[in-house]
Amino acid sequence: MSERHDRAVSVPEHDHVFLGEGHDRNARKTWSVIVLCSVVMVVEIAGGVHFGSLALIADGMHMSTHAAAMLIAALAYTYARRHARDARFSFGTGKVGDLAGFSSAIILAMIALLIGYEAVDRLLHPVRIDFDQAIAIAFFGLGVNVISAWLLSGGGHAHHHAHGHGHPHGHGGAAHEHAEETRAVDTPFGRLQLSIFEDGVPPRFQVRRFQDAATPTLGPGDLVLTTLREDGAQQRFALRDAGDCWESVDEIPEPHAFELRVEAGAGAGAFVTTLHYEEESDHVHGDHHRDHNMRAAFVHVAADAAVSILAILGLAAGKYFGLNFMDPVMGIVGALVIANWSFGLVRDTGAILLDMNPDRPLSRDISALVAAQGDQVRDLHLWRLGPGHLGAIVAVRSRDAAHDASYYQRLFERFGVLSHVTVEVTSAGPA
Repeated sequence: MSERHDRAVSVPEHDHVFLGEGHDRNARKTWSVIVLCSVVMVVEIAGGVHFGSLALIADGMHMSTHAAAMLIAALAYTYARRHARDARFSFGTGKVGDLAGFSSAIILAMIALLIGYEAVDRLLHPVRIDFDQAIAIAFFGLGVNVISAWLLSGGGHAHHHAHGHGHPHGHGGAAHEHAEETRAVDTPFGRLQLSIFEDGVPPRFQVRRFQDAATPTLGPGDLVLTTLREDGAQQRFALRDAGDCWESVDEIPEPHAFELRVEAGAGAGAFVTTLHYEEESDHVHGDHHRDHNMRAAFVHVAADAAVSILAILGLAAGKYFGLNFMDPVMGIVGALVIANWSFGLVRDTGAILLDMNPDRPLSRDISALVAAQGDQVRDLHLWRLGPGHLGAIVAVRSRDAAHDASYYQRLFERFGVLSHVTVEVTSAGPA
């Protein structure tokens, strides 16, 4: 058996800048929160010293840890942008934010342990509480956290997120506005690959046929596609020869949600099957655009806000109902809430740092697309490069000399979330 190996890396001249589309905007938001926390910290510590309030000094010191946590996120944004085009980073600096998010999650876990330890200690060894001053400071802290959350969420401006496989990245080739999942159907007339094609043109069915010498002949006039919609409406689509495929004469009306009846051949050799199509949602597969660095910063703010609310409830129970033990109990509840958020951050960022497959449905779609060409995926690796960017290494075994690496590079362009694709094609023929 002779083998030919054909390798290619997608668009060798493209850069490796795999930062999220809101990278610089998020960096500015984080720095604004640092400024706010720093000002509050200085005012509280100065006021505590001037008025002799240990509670104010303690809250000011707490604000310093808050600002330090934000600083991790801000420096991560700065470092990632500064070294985005540094050739020493093989796949760019898109993961720096995930590393910062992981670090913040560890700090959050330590804070949760500290709060839990302090709460249990106060539950076992109660201390005198100045309820009026403590409640005032808790409300003040809550106000600062609400403002911080508002700043991190964009200061009232709506977010713009582009999800799904139609998101253009500018890493070679125009991203398809819409390319429905490719379906492969095995018939007595060979394998048929059906897809809905829409790339700046009205959507139409496209059919490609793969056959061997023993397969009965089949022309575009011998294949009929019929859509059946929920309201009972039916539409029959005749096909014409479009060169490299057969294409429906009529365009497909929206929405693309229907049962598709496929009829091939005539008489005794007729073949009939039905395929189900659903309209794609904005979230096609995984949530690849999530910025875990910003998420970690927001979780710090949310954790502080949650602790402030729980503290207010506990202090109010002590002041008005004499239930002094509720203050440390609320501390324990707050510690558990923060620990839970920390675990979620560690789990999600850790999976990215360890290059866990972020989108198994996309892996299946890639394999199905290759199979629809009559080829086989020998090996497939999918990982996240940064917010909104996935990398893929695909090894294909093919018996068609025309299916080289560049052929599959063009084919994979329909998956707009793939920002860096390496394809290896092994062609095996008779000995």
